Amino acid sequence: MPFHSMTRRRALLGAAAALALPRASWAQGAYPSRPVQLIHGFGAGGNADVVARLVGQKLQDALGQPVVIDIKSGAGGSIATGYVAKAAPDGQNLVMLTGAHTVSAALRKNLGYDAVKDFAFISTVSSFPFVIAVRAEHPAKSLAQLIEMSRQRQMSFTSVGVGSTQHMVGELLGASSGGQFLHIPYRGGGAPVQAVIGGEVDLLCDTLTVAVPHIQSGRLRALAVTSAQTWPTLPAVPPAAATLPGFEVRSWLGIAAPAGTPDAIVQRLNSEIRTVLAREDVQKSLANLGSIASPSAPEAMKDMVQKEVARWKDVIAKRGIQID
Repeated sequence: MPFHSMTRRRALLGAAAALALPRASWAQGAYPSRPVQLIHGFGAGGNADVVARLVGQKLQDALGQPVVIDIKSGAGGSIATGYVAKAAPDGQNLVMLTGAHTVSAALRKNLGYDAVKDFAFISTVSSFPFVIAVRAEHPAKSLAQLIEMSRQRQMSFTSVGVGSTQHMVGELLGASSGGQFLHIPYRGGGAPVQAVIGGEVDLLCDTLTVAVPHIQSGRLRALAVTSAQTWPTLPAVPPAAATLPGFEVRSWLGIAAPAGTPDAIVQRLNSEIRTVLAREDVQKSLANLGSIASPSAPEAMKDMVQKEVARWKDVIAKRGIQID
């Protein structure tokens, strides 16, 4: 073979090898090569923010790159979710989803993204129930009594807004019990709790983080938690399922990436998140928020999201809920 042909062939082989290097080095674990954004759509200091910072801080030690928490609030978290849905599928932009992700998908017709197809689900992070409570002076001493009263007259319940998971808890209570429950939404903050304590609204459906301080102070009476069994934060409070068999609502937090993210990145993140959530200090911090660590396989998270969307669509249809 002529010398110039051998030289040309070697040059072409060398160029091909050079082009293959980035893919090979990536496959060997170069991800991430720069800071990772963990985005959520809720207020600073809220449950999603606190958990995102807790997990992000531990995760960056494992990944060897900073994990930057970025808040893109508004529209029940869908602004942040939509941003990540349209981001490059390279694992650099992740979203901390909440239970509101499935409610929005069931309720809103023009989200701009598909709640299942546009994401590569990585792992759930934590889960927690809600508490059903009334003011201390309310005549209902149990969930059974409250339901019986609601069959005689309309009872009002409050939440942090139309389409929130708290709203869905109240609607599911009405659909499951045959009672008359009227939703009176507030804008969040302390307004829903104060409305119940002040007697403006009968019933509160909210997170343990919000309700427990007022239960402990004696201003609220907890009637039930929405987990299938009693919950460690309120061990004396019975589950709603004791009165309404099969009634269970747990909200959750979980991490996802854009659809098309390479499986190697998804599996790497899943493994690191599982390691973070196995830490005793992380589990203790989650317990202080009324939550438990709840890691999952990517496919299990996807399956859960699909089932939750279907469940809330059914509740919304039965209760005739509409939103602009």
